[in-house]
Amino acid sequence: MTEDQNTPPADNAEASLEAQLRDQIEALRGELEQLRADSLRERADLENQRKRVARDIEMARRFANEKLLAELLPVFDSLDAGLAAAGDQPSPLRDGLELTLRQLLKVANDNGLTVVDPLGQPFNPEHHQAISQADPGDAAPGSVLQVFQKGYLLNERLLRPALVVVARHD
Repeated sequence: MTEDQNTPPADNAEASLEAQLRDQIEALRGELEQLRADSLRERADLENQRKRVARDIEMARRFANEKLLAELLPVFDSLDAGLAAAGDQPSPLRDGLELTLRQLLKVANDNGLTVVDPLGQPFNPEHHQAISQADPGDAAPGSVLQVFQKGYLLNERLLRPALVVVARHD
């Protein structure tokens, strides 16, 4: 008789049951590992989404005043033109215009607006728009000779480029 024939049927059934239980345990371990991996992936996705939403909220907060500040740019331009027309001589009108402009610029600056007034600086195509070139005279080639309109940055993002005349390269 072979060994299988010598083993009582109860032992065969017990070995078969034990093999089935081991297979079930391995299947459950596999499912558990899969669930752990899925859980970690879901947790990472939620964390990424939380960070993305926080970043979007921060960007919305930083640029919430963009429309209002952009609409104030012509007011700044008008005050600058008024100051230029008033001349350099002290007068109550000139003093009033300067005070008004300073107050407006302070409020705008407190809300992230920065003036780009590049006179004498090297031309920067990211912040300046060249409308013409001129002979440099004593200025360095590629530098800004004249500013027709100041530019503005809102929290380091260009809101309006400065319109400039650039010294010609020879």
